[in-house]
Amino acid sequence: MDRTERFYKIDQMIHDRKLVPFVDLMEALEVSRATLKRDLEYMRNRLNAPIVWDRDAGGYRFDTPHAEAGAQYELPGLWFNSGEVHALLTMQHLLTDLDPGGILTPHIQPLIARLNGLLGSAENTAEEIRRRVLIVGLGKRDIKLAHFEKVGAALLRRKRLAITYFARGSGLTTEREVSPQRLVYYRENWYLDAWCHLRSDIRNFALDSIREANVIERKAREVSHRSMDEVLGPGYGIFSGRRLQHAKLRFTPERARWVAQETWHPKQKGQYEAGGSWRLEFPYADHRELIMDILKFGADVEVLGPADLRQRVAEEAARLTALYAAAPKAKAATV
Repeated sequence: MDRTERFYKIDQMIHDRKLVPFVDLMEALEVSRATLKRDLEYMRNRLNAPIVWDRDAGGYRFDTPHAEAGAQYELPGLWFNSGEVHALLTMQHLLTDLDPGGILTPHIQPLIARLNGLLGSAENTAEEIRRRVLIVGLGKRDIKLAHFEKVGAALLRRKRLAITYFARGSGLTTEREVSPQRLVYYRENWYLDAWCHLRSDIRNFALDSIREANVIERKAREVSHRSMDEVLGPGYGIFSGRRLQHAKLRFTPERARWVAQETWHPKQKGQYEAGGSWRLEFPYADHRELIMDILKFGADVEVLGPADLRQRVAEEAARLTALYAAAPKAKAATV
């Protein structure tokens, strides 16, 4: 932790415990004896912290008479780290976006008030932070509240679901009986990981593609977390599959300045090549989402392997070329 965080930690420990030995402060802050002494001296002399050493009790405490005398003591503003501010603003983003007809609607105001208090605790009002820091969500698809409630009820009650499901990939609508295992929020959309009794296998369903959903009063089939992760966890993206392949991508030096700092997969391997290109490798089980992410980089990325993935991307690029080659030329504007 940095110096300002240490000040807050010292203040919190003394406030909570009333008396804190020097050794306990050292262990909690993970600093040397000299560093801790400098921190305490700075808090006393520069921040007017009423911290005193109680020789008889063997620890540091606040000097109550000094504090009651009205001496100014205020810690410097502490900004949230990236994970904390993202979590707080994401919670607000989700609560604000809550369907007004949901069962939680009457109860969210206390939650929002509590979040406002947390956000406003760092010398800035919550409104100012929300105005200055934005959480932007793209690609969100609408789902029916009734379907979400039924999926959630079956999931927690460990019951089966009868669903009418529209598969966008094939354009087919099927009737299925599934045993819900877990809900996943991924890229602004909700998905259900479940055992599909029609396919006798683990499947992933987009909730916005469920056309009808009804709880069946039959016990859901339990699938171990390990089995779920073996099918849905190892590969790239949301699509499942047991047969893993390893994508090998090469990004141009210009694009490498961004991609080299990105995490595409927990088990990815990346390295710079001669000339500044970035070579990235990671496992995937289904090519559909991966191809979409590759194509958004245009000519700044080349698929090195496997051959099947390279061929699929090449075919898609050829389709794009044919599409734009055949497009009519825009007429020159006349004045």
